Amino acid sequence: MARGGWTRGPIEDAPGPPLRMLPFPGRPDLRTIRIGVLALAVLILLFTSYYQVEPDEVGVVQRFGRYVLTAGPGPHLKIPFGVDLVTKVPVQRTLKLEFGFRTQRAAIRSEFAAPTPETVAEAVMLTGDLNVAVVEWVVQYKIKDPEKYLFHVREPTATFRDMSEAVMRQVVGDHSVDEVITIGRESIALEAKQQLQDLCNLYGIGIEVQQLVLQDVNPPDPVKPAFNEVNQAIQERERAINDAWADYNKSVPRAKGEAEQAVRSAEGYALERVNRAEGDAARFTALYEEYRKAPAVTRRRLYLETLAQALPRIGRTIVVDDKARSVLPLLQLGGGEAREPKQ
Repeated sequence: MARGGWTRGPIEDAPGPPLRMLPFPGRPDLRTIRIGVLALAVLILLFTSYYQVEPDEVGVVQRFGRYVLTAGPGPHLKIPFGVDLVTKVPVQRTLKLEFGFRTQRAAIRSEFAAPTPETVAEAVMLTGDLNVAVVEWVVQYKIKDPEKYLFHVREPTATFRDMSEAVMRQVVGDHSVDEVITIGRESIALEAKQQLQDLCNLYGIGIEVQQLVLQDVNPPDPVKPAFNEVNQAIQERERAINDAWADYNKSVPRAKGEAEQAVRSAEGYALERVNRAEGDAARFTALYEEYRKAPAVTRRRLYLETLAQALPRIGRTIVVDDKARSVLPLLQLGGGEAREPKQ
């Protein structure tokens, strides 16, 4: 460099070591790119190969869309990059379908959603006697065969809901409105549960019906007051019948007991009189035999025995000799009134 300015010469003429090309500071090199791509590929491989099945679930594995196996709870590996697909099915969990209503929040006091045209249409049914009833019910079920549940029927949950509604309408249509609303609810629920399970077995959807409960059954709102009056009259009639039966069960057994007691008392009295008569007859017969053997002695003994029985009943008695010429009144020193002597 000259004083007062710059001079530029050829590179090969510059003194010092040869120049080396340095990497640009904002641009990664090829080795770093390769390591990053390899790490990303490993992460994608691990992410698409590993899956976890919860304790209340099973994993249904499909390979190229075809069912391969059912994996139990725990960690598992699969072929990555979409070759194997895993669908988790909650086989140990009890699932629930609601008809005629929807629960927003389940608690001690559950909150229910406002009625919609869909829920109203589910609940309104025609009974066997051509009356209308509003039936709300709940179906609880479990998935017992995941393979059938996923592959034998398209949209199994929606299909099962349609089956449940069809069975309930059929069972309600076979009963009167009084049976549906009052006395036949339990039998209707059991019959609907059995028919729904039979239908599930026929279609092979892999569902086991655990319970079917009629949640609430009412007449339509326009006729509810009249129906309540009819129910009240029926309840009063049943109460009167029950009261009458209670009185019957209280009075009739008591009357039967008293009659049985009277009969037993009469039988006991008759038996006593018969036994006493037989005893008297036997005693008289024995006495007659003794009298035949010794008449004087027997007569004397009978006389003395009779006096022994009669004198204590008379009281105090004074016996006076009939040859006495005068009789003096006797003073009762032991108390009581003076008694005239008897001849």
